[in-house]
Amino acid sequence: MLIVTSNKIPGHKIDAVFGEVMGLTVRSRDIGSQVLAGFRSLGGGELPEMTKALYESRQEVMARMVNETQQRGANAIVAMRFDTSEMGGNWTEVCAYGTAVFAIPLAEGEPGATGQSIYLSSTAGQDGNSKKS
Repeated sequence: MLIVTSNKIPGHKIDAVFGEVMGLTVRSRDIGSQVLAGFRSLGGGELPEMTKALYESRQEVMARMVNETQQRGANAIVAMRFDTSEMGGNWTEVCAYGTAVFAIPLAEGEPGATGQSIYLSSTAGQDGNSKKS
């Protein structure tokens, strides 16, 4: 699955747009991590417990967004973004969203083709599958 934060994919033609896709999670912080992070914040620096929780949340919402994209028949996501917000005192909402599209890599000789798209278009023909993800 090709996921980009830009509105276009260099070397690809967007052939179809399937609409917005997203992944969402709301997590509560456990009291142990919260107390430990509170003590660590007194000295400044990174809070590894919170970093780990946010990283895991982002991985989870990305997987959910990709699953929704695949269910719609798309092979790429453009304009992908993350959004994070606090809900109440102990809850954090993490959302990943973007636009599901069907992107076709441009072949050698086509205007706008890139090294990556040329490679992808040539390997698509070899395995008989024009959908690359």
